[in-house]
Amino acid sequence: MVWKYIEEEDLMRFLKRVEIHTIFPLFEGALETGKITKSAFKNWVVRAYYERKSLAHSLNDTKTAVQQLHKLASAIVSVIIVVESVLVMGLASTKVVAFIITQLLLLGFTFQNMCKTIFESIVFVFVMHPFDIGDRCVIDGVQLIVEEMNILTTVFLRYDNEKIYYPNAVLITKPIGNFYRSPEMCDTIDFTIDVSTSMETIIALKKAIQTYIESKPKYWNPKHSVTVKEIENVDKMKMAVSVQHTINHQNYGDRNARITEFLLELKKIFENLNIKYHLLPQEVHLIQVNKNNSRMPLHL
Repeated sequence: MVWKYIEEEDLMRFLKRVEIHTIFPLFEGALETGKITKSAFKNWVVRAYYERKSLAHSLNDTKTAVQQLHKLASAIVSVIIVVESVLVMGLASTKVVAFIITQLLLLGFTFQNMCKTIFESIVFVFVMHPFDIGDRCVIDGVQLIVEEMNILTTVFLRYDNEKIYYPNAVLITKPIGNFYRSPEMCDTIDFTIDVSTSMETIIALKKAIQTYIESKPKYWNPKHSVTVKEIENVDKMKMAVSVQHTINHQNYGDRNARITEFLLELKKIFENLNIKYHLLPQEVHLIQVNKNNSRMPLHL
């Protein structure tokens, strides 16, 4: 016999009741129905796989950055140990050591911009750390996905899969938006209806939108608003519906699919309520042409 659902009794053999109530919200629709469907379980497995994959990439890149920092710190410590050893063992006079230190300071002054860049990059990667591997970010108004992090540079993927290399010393000066770390995101959909639409129809429109949103609890938060923005040219009324997702916009494909479904539902609601938009009467100029090529304008 093939079972189509996973119910609470099935999980009682492996988990405690408290643990079951904790994991049920992780599956779409399970909290409302008390059952885990095959599609919900499949979606959860896919999300878990991508999260573990991103975590593995993040840990690998963090390990690489730490190794690079370790090499840099080891080089600096080695130079300090060599100078102190020479001074303690008396292999060189104080003047020689002072000369070496002076030369090192001169090199530091010569490469001060590089030293400043390395220091800012270390602060950005290990102190600020505004994103992880796989996060969808917004930099300079462009959405990018973090592909790789190093001490000096971060590699991003643009929407067309073009790789973009940003110096971390530059990123530390830029505002960075992070969809993955953001709370549930909102969307606003604008539409226009005829100004002659009755109040009863507008109320029915709001009720139909509310009914649809409440029927999709795994897609939309119940909180929403339908507002009138303005009346233009005395013939059309601009309106907007603002909705809140149950997810952030980290996965932009899911967001686009939900918005598309919502727009198609709006179209269906408009058709059911016979909501249309009519242009204002237009002035038409006609010209009558006689046989003698004389023209007589007619105004309608």
